[in-house]
Amino acid sequence: MRELVIGTRGSALALWQANEVKRRLEEAHEGLSASLRVFKTRGDHILDRPLSEVGGKGLFTKELEEALLAEEIHVAVHSLKDMPTRLPEGLTLGAVPARGDVRDVLIYRAGEDVEALRVIGTSSLRRECLARRRWPRAEVVSIRGNVQTRMGRVLEEGPRRVDAVLLAMAGILRLKLNEEEGFAYLPLNPERWTPAASQGALAVECREGDAAVRALLAPLHHEPTARCVRAERAFLAAVEGDCRVPVGAAATADGAALRLKAFVGSPDGVTLVERVAMGEEPEALGRALAAEVLAAGGAAALAALRGGG
Repeated sequence: MRELVIGTRGSALALWQANEVKRRLEEAHEGLSASLRVFKTRGDHILDRPLSEVGGKGLFTKELEEALLAEEIHVAVHSLKDMPTRLPEGLTLGAVPARGDVRDVLIYRAGEDVEALRVIGTSSLRRECLARRRWPRAEVVSIRGNVQTRMGRVLEEGPRRVDAVLLAMAGILRLKLNEEEGFAYLPLNPERWTPAASQGALAVECREGDAAVRALLAPLHHEPTARCVRAERAFLAAVEGDCRVPVGAAATADGAALRLKAFVGSPDGVTLVERVAMGEEPEALGRALAAEVLAAGGAAALAALRGGG
């Protein structure tokens, strides 16, 4: 195969990710030419409601996956944290490249007191839960849009202004926005502020039976990252976590050993059930930790959130 079509969303961050995969593929395979095809997903169309009200995972992946299954593209590049834990039949993760920064970052107006924030913007229930615990006197409001749009709300004047926004540090670094004038940046320690499952990781999705494409993707794959995100996604699947549930999970690898830290909480921040476990088999570790968190109060928190308790 000499020509490869890569599917991607059209945001600046999505295009950076797709172009990075394109660059690495062309670098790994002499004579290979890759091109991008841009799609607009349901999540890109609906910007006036929080993600938790729109309908869970798959909001930013479905249209690309349909194009894959229709053989309109060869691969699709996603932020792995946007992907459902169960992929459509016939599709697989052809490569999980080495992970970027896993942390969240608080971005606020330069010169302001980080302890006196009044309004914090986020589109994530996980971040809302953690923010309400860290800044209990602040109002947490829902904001949507691409990275630059959300950052811009901090510098706006008038009713749309927020004092700070919570974003993924990996996106800020990839777009080189970490030194923009007028902003201050506070990266949040993942030991005290648990990231989303798969945060900072990319996914290169392809057709399961496409042996030629899978062979092309093999040099991009980073197995330590893949093992970590498999544990995180197994936890997420076992607690049935989606955009409507405050859930965090972060794994680290030390050789064969994995350490997984994860939580289930409530959007108001009152409940947060967090545990840590060690293991070597990613899926088994994720499922075991999920069972522990659910038994320790996570199940009751989720039932209350879903109207069952």
